[in-house]
Amino acid sequence: MNPKVATSNRRFLLVSGSSKSLVNFRGPLVRTLIKAGLEVHTAAPGLRDNPTIRRQLESWGVVTHDIPMQRTGLNPWRDLRTTQALYRLMRSIRPEAFLGYTIKPVVYGLLAAWLAKVPQRYALITGLGYAFAGEARGKRALVFQVVRRLYATALNRADRVFFQNPDDEALFRELGILAERVPSQVLNGSGVDMTHYVAAPLPEGPPRFLLIARLLGDKGVRQYASAARRIKQQHPEMVFQLAGGIDSNPDSITQEELDTWVEEGTIEHLGWLSDVRPAIADCSVYVLPSYYREGTPRSVLEAMAMGRAVITTDAPGCRETVIEGDNGYLIQVKDVDALVEAMQHFIDRPALLQTMGRRSHEIAQDRYDVHKVNAVMLEAMGIENPAFHDTAQEPLKRPTLSAASRTS
Repeated sequence: MNPKVATSNRRFLLVSGSSKSLVNFRGPLVRTLIKAGLEVHTAAPGLRDNPTIRRQLESWGVVTHDIPMQRTGLNPWRDLRTTQALYRLMRSIRPEAFLGYTIKPVVYGLLAAWLAKVPQRYALITGLGYAFAGEARGKRALVFQVVRRLYATALNRADRVFFQNPDDEALFRELGILAERVPSQVLNGSGVDMTHYVAAPLPEGPPRFLLIARLLGDKGVRQYASAARRIKQQHPEMVFQLAGGIDSNPDSITQEELDTWVEEGTIEHLGWLSDVRPAIADCSVYVLPSYYREGTPRSVLEAMAMGRAVITTDAPGCRETVIEGDNGYLIQVKDVDALVEAMQHFIDRPALLQTMGRRSHEIAQDRYDVHKVNAVMLEAMGIENPAFHDTAQEPLKRPTLSAASRTS
């Protein structure tokens, strides 16, 4: 146990499917919970093998725990092992509140928290992913049925479920995954740290396009490459960059596909980036042609914060980030013609890069500042937030964490 941890007996357990995301995506939330006087514990697979992430968390005062968990796949024996490990952890540290995000921490974390009688149990749905994207046929249909039942079983044990877009919330209600008696709330995504992703001047020259994503078909990577190929036939000077690595997901782009795009000069592949800010600063337009059922795509928020126009799809999560014709363009999923047309707008009218980029930054500041997003979440969990107070919002009258009661 880290000796820097406060002696508070109000313990909060945050469980993730990725050790890196605890710092990269939830760092501001973790630090705010600590400032609120909570003893914060985090659990994720791979923390023992990632000393950089572990040291970063512990330097903030976090107690870290490594747990066995496969990020993908539905192996019942391994998932049972995950649930047992989480149960033992919760019985050991006895947290007052639990929050899980991404599918396995939500499902198996909630079940373990219910069995361990954790008083307050919360889930954050950060996107629906492979099972809910595309047509439910074959393997995807089977995965969908399994995931649907797992979610329904677990979420019925939650005190509140947070979503990152209204479409996902509505779908869970419509499918009966989320029972009527379980409260839910929509957040403005994960938020973005506006002091870390600051507005950057546009690069000189013709528009430069960028996509940052895990290299999945559902992320629209193939559509991006097809549009790039067509644009470069008329405008060979245009640059189309792609950041991200090959994934273990069943829908992953193959290495052969990627090599072909690079060898023919269609795509510049940047690989996996530990810091995406230089790549965003080097682009003029950020593109995400996703149909992955994003929560709210973090990469889009980062590009908006840095003052970049956006092209994305009129799909759940993505559509929340763009006001059509104001800070970018919304296109239909899998529509390469529409993607080419949207890109062509910026080529024909380069002045749009400046005006739309400025609007993206303003929207990010107004709606997606991470401190505003976290303030709403903490308020809903009954935790007094010392780091941020939105005076434009009347605070809800809720008890503090230690006194909060729950409906069984």
